[in-house]
Amino acid sequence: MNNVNWLAAIYPEVLLLAMGCLIALVDLWVTDEQRRPTYWLTQLTLAVVAGMHFYYFNRGDTSYAMQGMVVADPMGHLLAGFACVATLIALVYARPYAAFREMLKGELFILSLFALLGISVMMSANNFLVVYLGLELMSLSLYALVALRRDHAVSTEAAMKYFVLGALASGFLLYGLSMIYGATGSLTIPEVFNVTHRGIPPNMSVLVFGVVFVVAGLAFKLGAAPFHMWVPDVYQGAPTAVTLLIGGAPKLAAFAITVRLLVEGMSRMAVDWQQMLVVLSVMSLLIGNLAAIAQSNLKRMLAYSTIANMGFMLLGMTAGVVNNSTAWGTNAYSSAMFYVITYVLTTLGTFGMVILLSRQGHEAEEIKDLAGLGKRSPWFALVMTMFMFSLAGVPPTVGFYAKLAVLQALVATQLPFYLWLAGFAVVVSLVGAFYYLRVVKVMFFDAPTDTAPLAAPADVRFVMTLNGAAVLVFGLLPGGLLELCKVAIRQALAT
Repeated sequence: MNNVNWLAAIYPEVLLLAMGCLIALVDLWVTDEQRRPTYWLTQLTLAVVAGMHFYYFNRGDTSYAMQGMVVADPMGHLLAGFACVATLIALVYARPYAAFREMLKGELFILSLFALLGISVMMSANNFLVVYLGLELMSLSLYALVALRRDHAVSTEAAMKYFVLGALASGFLLYGLSMIYGATGSLTIPEVFNVTHRGIPPNMSVLVFGVVFVVAGLAFKLGAAPFHMWVPDVYQGAPTAVTLLIGGAPKLAAFAITVRLLVEGMSRMAVDWQQMLVVLSVMSLLIGNLAAIAQSNLKRMLAYSTIANMGFMLLGMTAGVVNNSTAWGTNAYSSAMFYVITYVLTTLGTFGMVILLSRQGHEAEEIKDLAGLGKRSPWFALVMTMFMFSLAGVPPTVGFYAKLAVLQALVATQLPFYLWLAGFAVVVSLVGAFYYLRVVKVMFFDAPTDTAPLAAPADVRFVMTLNGAAVLVFGLLPGGLLELCKVAIRQALAT
């Protein structure tokens, strides 16, 4: 644990901010309609920042800076590195789509960088104010991205819904944090931990109410039921390229602040917030899977799939503290971290395929638009099948092992309640597998409505193939990534 020069602890964020400002200036002089200089500068920035985060993760140091308001630890670096990679992949998929819809402007890349900056700030937050600063930077950038098609009524409506409900969620979170500050007298997460572990605070009821509001705010950001109302409408209404950005790196950020606030700051209150997470996870699994069955719109179906998957991830968070013992913490939280990383990897490819099927003047948003894909493009149909199997939890894809890791964390407690919870998750997931397998059936057994060959730029084909291969490889060899998650969580809990 080191206190270092404040700049050294946040080199990746400083570079990201500087390059975001530089790219905004460079874009003013770009005349190329394809925005190649802006695009490649953005991708280079994302690659370098990701490399920096993975390098710092490999070093394994934990550093505090800015009077303890910022922490640079392996968990933050690992998640931020994957967030950079997720944004890089999303922009590769998004570029052709944006070009056909007059969205290929500097704002797409600049706002993506600033959203990523907000995500990085959240992941390195060690203070309530820094958490909120990063949250608002990310949220405001995403609101603007959803409304990027200014002449498109549906996108504008989605942006308004996202803004109103996002502001409500931020209010919940901020109010909860203020109550925790009132009960503990500190905004710094380690100090809140120390206060709660020294004994029962005199304002215990205020602290509990604060935790309730914080969990509600986090549930909004994760898209967990019953705070999921914005997810289907925003996913469907936003341009698919922006839906891809929303469904990727922000999920990693939501997981990061959940760990920072609840696990690192208020593990003493685990008996309270774990019960709330159980309710959120059960409702998310039920509502997400059952509602997805009734959807004919592919983006809306994937939105409900997101709700169900976030419910499954939250299951892992419920088994960290059992009978006032944190012995299961590393196993439980690392399984949840592994789950959210692999989910983001899979959902990037899924929405990337939706973008690939879209063309000028046509949005491939309905499940029937996938009809006959097996005949039009057997390779892409195979890759999409891999993504659907992964979301459904079918071996040997990574989604199967991610679900298995979470279930193993529940079963390891050997408590009847968690065993029943694991059984419930398995049954609901089997029900949910129907709507994923329906997509596979439409691709291979329904007659194609469009017989034209599926054309895609070379970089999109290459990245899509890598994306599909990663889903399979991490499913066959999950140990390496899972061990990285365990190292990150172990270090976070130790400091």
